[in-house]
Amino acid sequence: MTDQSELDAKILDDVADALIYSDRSGTIMRWNRASSALFGFSADEALGQNLDLIIPEHLRAAHWKGFEAALASGAMKLAGKPTLTRALHKDGRKLYIEMTFALVRDAAGVVQGSVAMARDVTERVERERAAKAAQNKPAQTS
Repeated sequence: MTDQSELDAKILDDVADALIYSDRSGTIMRWNRASSALFGFSADEALGQNLDLIIPEHLRAAHWKGFEAALASGAMKLAGKPTLTRALHKDGRKLYIEMTFALVRDAAGVVQGSVAMARDVTERVERERAAKAAQNKPAQTS
């Protein structure tokens, strides 16, 4: 590696979790390989697109309300705590994903955008829901 920024870019591209950075307008500016694997969109397809690309329609209003509030206040309600939510795959499937978010600031402390790390937890959530449904199912008598 020739310099720190090249190393930083390599690390971000190689981490196992999806990493998405959007600017203040919600435009996707960074999309690593794990993001492509998780959501099905290549970097070329995702970069420059709005975050609505991966947000299910029924969650968009709530997402943008929280996004705008975080940018305005400079603080996030979740403060780095993982949250379970839904996301869209390129093929139209809805995924369960666990995400963490952070605001990205410049050297002067001005918020430039938001970064999210995401991982697919669809199988785990569906397994847990199936187990819970089986527990709540009335016992059959013969």
